Amino acid sequence: MSDARTPAQIEADIISRREQLAVVLDEIGVRMHPKTIIGDAKAKAAEAVDRTAGRAFVAVNRTVSDVKAQFVSEDGAPRLERVVPAALLAVGVVGLLVVSRRKKR
Repeated sequence: MSDARTPAQIEADIISRREQLAVVLDEIGVRMHPKTIIGDAKAKAAEAVDRTAGRAFVAVNRTVSDVKAQFVSEDGAPRLERVVPAALLAVGVVGLLVVSRRKKR
């Protein structure tokens, strides 16, 4: 059996390869278009911002929950042994700020 191809088969192969090449070149053209490159860069930047914002939200949420756990018991009642000293400290700091402002005037 011979592997010889007819001119019609060769021509059909050339046409097929030419069409495949045209598709590949069109895809390359779309990928290399400035608008596509800018769009990809914007998408990557937005993804990075979303990821960073998500991490920040989780960290802040965890910190708030940890602080809240220090002042509120598991049943939701305030822990007076911790709330009262913190409130007194806050009042003292505000009082010192007021006194120092009055002295400046």
